[in-house]
Amino acid sequence: MTERKPQGMTFETWVEQQIRRAHDDGAFDGLSLAGKPLPRRDREKSSYEWALEWARREEGDVGAMLPTGLALRKEREELPALIARQTSEDAVRALVVAHNERVDRYYRQPVEGVWIPVGMPDVEEMVEQWRRTRPVAVAEPDPAPVAPPSRRRGWWRRRAG
Repeated sequence: MTERKPQGMTFETWVEQQIRRAHDDGAFDGLSLAGKPLPRRDREKSSYEWALEWARREEGDVGAMLPTGLALRKEREELPALIARQTSEDAVRALVVAHNERVDRYYRQPVEGVWIPVGMPDVEEMVEQWRRTRPVAVAEPDPAPVAPPSRRRGWWRRRAG
């Protein structure tokens, strides 16, 4: 449906014309609920409940729908597990600093609705925690020095000599 509504035609007439054309072309044939009433809901849902249900059904990120303060608290709770997967101190430090910058930005902006306090983790404390949880690297012993091959004379030289 890329065509525009012609001038002088009402919107309802134009929409009805589009539906009739689609029906004639068979666009509605084979639909699962064809000829059946729409399923009724047990009760009316709020827009928030509807959005949560939709996100779960579509396998979306429900956390993205949280208010900023709650999303930052959730991120703070998940921070230790995320830090444990890092491979270097620099990566841990960058992760915590980025989180703290987002929290700082949240504190500096005016908030609509309820303001939710969020704590900021100490960077050095998180790096120290990461160090404690890292497995201790055991230095492999140096392999025993290999003796140079002996210079044995071949059997043909021994006979000749």
